[in-house]
This record gives sequence, C-alpha cells and structure tokens, in this order.
Amino acid sequence: MLRITTFALVALSVCVATLQSGDQTVKPTAKPTKAELLKRFNDEFVEIAPGEKSRDGSISFPKSFRMGSDQVDSEKPAYEVTLKQKFSIAKYEVPQNLWEAVTGANPSKWKGPRNSVEMFSWQEARDFCNKLTELLRAEKLLGNDEVIRLPTEAEWEYCCRAGTTTIYSFGDKATKDGDAGNKASLLDEFGWHTGNAAGNDPPVGAKKPNAWGLYDVHGYLWEFVEDSWHDNYEGAPADGRAWSEAAPKKVVVRSGSWKDNHSKLTSSARRAISVADGDDAIGLRCVKAKK
Repeated sequence: MLRITTFALVALSVCVATLQSGDQTVKPTAKPTKAELLKRFNDEFVEIAPGEKSRDGSISFPKSFRMGSDQVDSEKPAYEVTLKQKFSIAKYEVPQNLWEAVTGANPSKWKGPRNSVEMFSWQEARDFCNKLTELLRAEKLLGNDEVIRLPTEAEWEYCCRAGTTTIYSFGDKATKDGDAGNKASLLDEFGWHTGNAAGNDPPVGAKKPNAWGLYDVHGYLWEFVEDSWHDNYEGAPADGRAWSEAAPKKVVVRSGSWKDNHSKLTSSARRAISVADGDDAIGLRCVKAKK
C-alpha cells in the first residue's frame, strides 16, 4: 500500500521532540524477542469446534456449512461441507516481525513490523509453517502431536463466514446508497480494498473482526490456503480436507486484497496463483491442528 512519506517524517519529528521535551527522555519500546513473538502468536488463536460451542458458550459452531456460490463459475457448485476435526485459526495474518524472527529475513515490499508479510511463494509459506512448528515445540508452546499449517480452503471459508450464509460475513451488501465507483462504505469497517487503501499502510487487525474474532478476512491481503487450484468445485471433498495434487502448478488464495474492488472480497471469492509466485497483495494466516 502507498505510504504518505512526508506526513510520516513530520509525525516522527514531532514525536521525537515531544519525547525529549521533559526532564527525562522516554526510551523507545524495545524490539520484542523471538520468544516474545512466538508466545504472542500462540496466544492469538481462535479455537474452532465444528458442531460444538466455544469454551465460554458464546458461539455455536455449525457442524456443516454451504461453501461456494452459484453466481461465479469458479465458485460453483455451492455444496455442503461437514468439518470433522477441531482446529484453531489465527486471528491475524502473519505479521512481518514474526516472519523475520522465524526465517531471518523480511521479503515484504511494504515494511512494518506488524504489517502483514507479503512477497513470498506458496512453498515458502508452507516452509514457514514447518519451521514455526519446530520453534513453538522447542518453546513448549505446541504439542508434539500438533502442527502449524495453512488452512484448507474449506476451513478458511468456514471461518470467514463465521456461521453466516450472506455474501460477506457482515451482510449481503458492501455499499450504501450513494456510493459510487470503488466506494464501499459498509465494507470499509471490516476490510482494506481498492476504495479505501490509498495512503494507508496499516498493521494487521486495524479493521473490525468478523463474528468469530478474525480480522482481515475481507481484503487487506489475499491468503494462501493448502489447496491446489481447480476451476470449480466439481468433485471437491465434502469433509473439509484440502483438495491437493502432489505437484500443483497453481494454488488457491482467498480473501481479496487492497488492490481489489469490493466484489472480489466476498466470503466465497477465490483465485489462482502460480505455485512459484508471490505478490505484495498475498499473505498467509495459520492454523493450529492435530497431525
């Protein structure tokens, strides 16, 4: 996303002057350690229990949901999926400071420690999840029978919808009367899209979450999932498993991004990307699950 560089420099100068104006100089916040980043990541998951209630009883997770839509060819046919396993999904897309702590590098074009990481391939995303699994186990934050991985496409849409059957998790409309062009006033509260992203370079979670507490499921960045790309859902598994090929040429991304019109940010929206490609509008969200 575009940065307002001049404004940022002025704001920084004002902050520095303010911090140094008193008798004592306020020291900047220390950069979090790898251990601190791992613990924060581990604490930022939502437990998903299809067919059951949340621990506090506030959410009844449906056992089944209707995936896809009958409006877009690549989202057809809409069909019922019944998830059979519990899992946890991250509230946020993976931020750059965590990616850098795990891999030692930050590939992102739009830099910011809590900005969503981008500019990496699907295989690099999977490698990141594998390495993160090892690090969390070493910190005793993850059991030996648990893994961090990409969500399946069905898990992703189930969580994005958060029990809804509407076009978006917040309703059927992204726009209000009077909105023109790329303006989408209702969507603005929940996601970054081409109508509101210019001049912004936000951290993860800057917008409202969906009903299950997940942020940026409509826009900001597309998100890699585990599934290989298929042109439609004919023959797709109905139990929530990934629909994968041994050596895929294309894979699925979900959510829509800051580069896209609101019509691409629906709960069922999906697109293909080459397995070797990355983009500054594609990130990832992790799942924690049993092996």
